[in-house]
Amino acid sequence: MKDFKAIVAAYKNVDFGQRKAALATVVKVRGSSYRSPGARMLITDDGRWVGSISGGCLEGDALRKARQVMADKKPVTVIYDTREESNQNLGIGLGCNGVIDVLIEPLDVNDTQAIKQFAAFAETQTPLALATIFNGLAVGEKLLLTETGEARNTFQSAELTALVKPDLQKIFTSKKSQANKYLAHGIEQEVFIELIQPSISVIIFGGGFDARPVSELAKTLGWNVSVTDECVAHIAPIFFPTADKLSLCQREFIDRDFNITPYTACVLMSHNYEYDRDVLKKLLKSHTPYIGILGPRKRFDKMLAEYKAEGITLTEKDFERIHAPIGLDIGAEAPDEIALSIISEIQTKFTTREGGFLKDHHGPIHQREPGSDQVFKQVYR
Repeated sequence: MKDFKAIVAAYKNVDFGQRKAALATVVKVRGSSYRSPGARMLITDDGRWVGSISGGCLEGDALRKARQVMADKKPVTVIYDTREESNQNLGIGLGCNGVIDVLIEPLDVNDTQAIKQFAAFAETQTPLALATIFNGLAVGEKLLLTETGEARNTFQSAELTALVKPDLQKIFTSKKSQANKYLAHGIEQEVFIELIQPSISVIIFGGGFDARPVSELAKTLGWNVSVTDECVAHIAPIFFPTADKLSLCQREFIDRDFNITPYTACVLMSHNYEYDRDVLKKLLKSHTPYIGILGPRKRFDKMLAEYKAEGITLTEKDFERIHAPIGLDIGAEAPDEIALSIISEIQTKFTTREGGFLKDHHGPIHQREPGSDQVFKQVYR
């Protein structure tokens, strides 16, 4: 999502009276690669780019290909073979051991549809499913579905739309982007299907000095950050210069003043026991999947005892989303270290990962398409 925002901001600053631009997207990976499908970069004809499609190895060649796309005004898909024995044509030994398909599309200043769509992706509050043709009759065409099944953008081919739409609907559940092959009009078409998820939002309850690095670090990841407190002195803009929202909000009005969604992480770090206890009571009724509470475990145990006395019972699901004490066990002591621990835990929560050592993880680090280790395996639908 950070890439979407950066690309939209960069696009708006392009002087199309002087410059041309193109968009490069990783649409398929067989084997290993530095970036996963869905990685994007905006390229201008003066040799500049925003975002990335690799660790810096492919960008230079993609720039050369993009200049041709800008001139021809036609999208193309470029295949990079980065296996050690195959990539000498790039002039370097990449050794990534993968084959990467990159779709490069021209951006026409007179056709604002693409960038408007990107801006909508950056601001979406609900998941979207996007299908893009990268090999076939209409390379670059897109089909966009909402969670309710509404088609906001369709292919010109009704036959291909009918074939792709069921797979787009499934991605809301599987949450796994993939490249599929379809036979439409007697011709094989390759389509990249991806889930566009809303940006993670973080609400920090409590504006103490240790909340500041949490806010800063969350913003570096492109997350939306809100900070709220009942004391106006704690939420001065000078303390949280990059936060999206600073709010003086009494605890009883939290559900009124904040839109807490399944993409919202809530961090309680006010150092005020009664405030955190009362805020947690409100959050239990919300859709947030993550509630982190700063402080020792016995502090949370005390809250549970008071809830029990009030007749409030937490469910198994509640205990799954409550993290008390907050953060991953990385030996954090100083505020910056604690912030890293907290943000890392939120990241693992929203990516459904465990947060352990990668060296102990057996198998690929990133999600791979079925059969992707067999680089040239063909899958027809």
